[in-house]
Amino acid sequence: MDSGEISSNGNFHGAPVGYVLDFLAIAATDLASISERRIDRMMDKNRNNGLNAFLAGDAGVDSGLMIAQYTAAGLVSESKRLANPASVDSIPTSAMQEDHVSMGWHAGRKLRKIVENLRSVLAIELIAAGRCLDLRAPLKPAETTAQMLNKLRRVVPGVGPDRFLAPEIAAATELLR
Repeated sequence: MDSGEISSNGNFHGAPVGYVLDFLAIAATDLASISERRIDRMMDKNRNNGLNAFLAGDAGVDSGLMIAQYTAAGLVSESKRLANPASVDSIPTSAMQEDHVSMGWHAGRKLRKIVENLRSVLAIELIAAGRCLDLRAPLKPAETTAQMLNKLRRVVPGVGPDRFLAPEIAAATELLR
């Protein structure tokens, strides 16, 4: 749909489509939650097999990717709220002519936002995984992993001092797009 275009959003008798969109939202939210838990594990010096806390370049001085993990957690939390099924909500319309409305349009809108959140969470995981690889040098990753790290490094620098991470997260998100 082009911006500025108006279309009916009731999707009457579109319940099967609404159900599928709602289920996809739940699955995408679960994937984002799994990714965020992996990010958390990478940040935790007690569980990341000897890497710096929060993957900081200068642990104790820099905060590393701590705020990025907060961002991922916030995006997952938002997705969990959005994953509540829209298709279970029906409001009669049109002077009771339409007594059961699937709300599939709303399920689709929520799914779009959840997929955007998922992409950002996966981008944060990619950044964190890249930092882990950098911090493990001189160990070398597998060839395909190294190729992905090289692509990431073209748009996101590696370990360094604290900095504003939003542009790096946006760049990694676009890379995944």
